[in-house]
Amino acid sequence: MNFKDTEVARLGSCEIDTPLDIPMFINENERVVVSVDYGIIEKGFKSEGMSPSFVNAGPRKKIFFSAKDTTAAILTCGGLSPGINNVVKSIVSQLYFQYNVKKIYGVRYGYEGLIPSYGHELVKLVPEDIDDIHEKGGSVLASSRGMQKVPDMVDFLEKNKIDILFAIGGDGTLTGANAIFGEVTRRRLKIAIVGVPKTIDNDIMYVDRTFGFTTAVSYATNAVKAAHTEAKGARNGIGLVKVMGRDSGFIASYAALASNDVNYVFIPEVSFAINGEKGFLEHLHKRLKMRSHAVVLVAEGAGQEYFSGTKQHDASGNIKYGDFGIFMRETITDYFKKKDFHINLKYIDPSYIIRSMPASADDSVFCIMLAQNAVHGAMAGMTGMFVGRVNKFFTFIPIKLVIGKRKKIDPNGYLWSIVKAATGQPDFV
Repeated sequence: MNFKDTEVARLGSCEIDTPLDIPMFINENERVVVSVDYGIIEKGFKSEGMSPSFVNAGPRKKIFFSAKDTTAAILTCGGLSPGINNVVKSIVSQLYFQYNVKKIYGVRYGYEGLIPSYGHELVKLVPEDIDDIHEKGGSVLASSRGMQKVPDMVDFLEKNKIDILFAIGGDGTLTGANAIFGEVTRRRLKIAIVGVPKTIDNDIMYVDRTFGFTTAVSYATNAVKAAHTEAKGARNGIGLVKVMGRDSGFIASYAALASNDVNYVFIPEVSFAINGEKGFLEHLHKRLKMRSHAVVLVAEGAGQEYFSGTKQHDASGNIKYGDFGIFMRETITDYFKKKDFHINLKYIDPSYIIRSMPASADDSVFCIMLAQNAVHGAMAGMTGMFVGRVNKFFTFIPIKLVIGKRKKIDPNGYLWSIVKAATGQPDFV
């Protein structure tokens, strides 16, 4: 990664005085290093004269867009996540009250709303009409999956004189936003495309976390505690919990640590053996003989090597994974039935409950910070980027750097080592 990779595209020079009456602004040369490891920073300066860094987010003294001439639109795509409404409300509030932008629209049903044939009308967003949406889960604008025809979407933006498009979503949404940015750039249109990353899996590259993650961990922890209570309340009780995490096991790992009641954690990044002398089932059998109960926590994307057949894809292009929670429930049940060993297994899948919940207090604060910085960047004419927190600083990151990639847990890294230490589980090989 070099300086050019991290530089954010701009629509032009900023020549308008900001309407913000605040004591501190961000200078254009302020940047945030990607890695805080001293050795990496030193190596970068020795070889390149600099260390990879992102543009520091925040308000600028000079902005690109004039408030009275600016029209903004907001859309949400992909699966639900706690905090979507918080971000929508905060974007509207920041535009309306701080930058005096009065023409703000909501796009219904994600990218579908940019295709006229679907018949989704734009919704005027006024602060008093969305005053309490942050208290609710889901998305006030509703969502959808799947990509639409990029030229048609840009035609819609151009026809409706949209100057700024805020796209709230995960990898698929950012991929779509990057495609729109490419077409807008090709047409030389002055439209800012700005992303706010939404994924409770916490799997966006480079950023510390994404909104919805801490709320998900909190509710997942409650599910684990319930599983632990059920397991201890029965002879040879097993509490089996499945949480979200298609390619990254952050929710499962953090919930295991937060509850401190989990005995086994299975995540997508770590391979494991179910059968055999050193496999999971044998170890579980021994534990039940000794302790009479166990709690098993699985991420939805774990153990995909145990599923065969042709891979199907959903509307967003994601591979449809096998249901590892159900697989483990049936595998454990069959194993002990053959052993003629009594168990009492309770299976809990809180996935859709978790993602439809309102944001926690911590996530609510985080959503406001993301939204305000997204507006700062957009009004300054930055485009093709998203806002994310890196090393505790909010930054502007080119979307192209993260699409098609996933932040994952290192099986040999610190986080997984403390999960194994907390659960006491071995490497099942």
